Amino acid sequence: MTGQIEEKLLPVYGAGSIEVPFVIAFHQEDVVAETHWPAHSHPTHELLWNAKGVSSVTVDSHIWTITPAIGMWIPAGVLHSGRAPAGSRCNMSHFGVTRVESISETPVPVELTQLLKLLLQKLSSPALAESSRRITEATALDNLLPAAQEVSIQVPKTALLQPIINEMLHSYSKPRRLQDWATVLGVSARTVTRAFQAETGHGYSRWISAMQAQRAIELIARGEDLQNVADDLGFSSISALGASFRRTTGFTLSAFKPE
Repeated sequence: MTGQIEEKLLPVYGAGSIEVPFVIAFHQEDVVAETHWPAHSHPTHELLWNAKGVSSVTVDSHIWTITPAIGMWIPAGVLHSGRAPAGSRCNMSHFGVTRVESISETPVPVELTQLLKLLLQKLSSPALAESSRRITEATALDNLLPAAQEVSIQVPKTALLQPIINEMLHSYSKPRRLQDWATVLGVSARTVTRAFQAETGHGYSRWISAMQAQRAIELIARGEDLQNVADDLGFSSISALGASFRRTTGFTLSAFKPE
């Protein structure tokens, strides 16, 4: 990451601690400089989604990637932080807790269909008649469902793995082989694999694939050529990158190309 990061502080609210007069409210923010929102929570349920670019949200040690195709549902009162690069256009839809039941007790990804995006954006119009608003809200809620796939990583916290985590979180280059890291850390490859498995539920290779999928989406969202993305991430070809990406996320690379 380069350049100065702007930090925007937001308060911590409990679920329903502030009564709101709406069922669904819409807000959009153009990110001029790379921005970090430290840990905060809302009195409302929140759906984070992008009109442009890629951002991320972190809950505990779990990082989800947010794109125009995949949003993130954050239940009211759940502490979370966020980050967005310059040039992103971030959308936030808030849902009153007394009128909308959370689609999940924990944060979950949401597939942003064209219909759902149009409905949520329509609710931003102050000129929308009350009868039309009620119909639009009901239709939006009917189409608001957890996604079958997600792009996310669980970040291990054990001290042994921190050199790997620090390098991967700040690098877009080809990752080191498992045995190379074992040599650097002075342990066996099996020990590294077991540490990843214990904290993330996956071994080193699967974790690296998930991290590379996030990196690929970020680069694609910037408009990078797919061959350059494959080269930067250490893949022999676009097809090799695409196969790994689909195996890891369930999506194709084309789903995240800028519109």
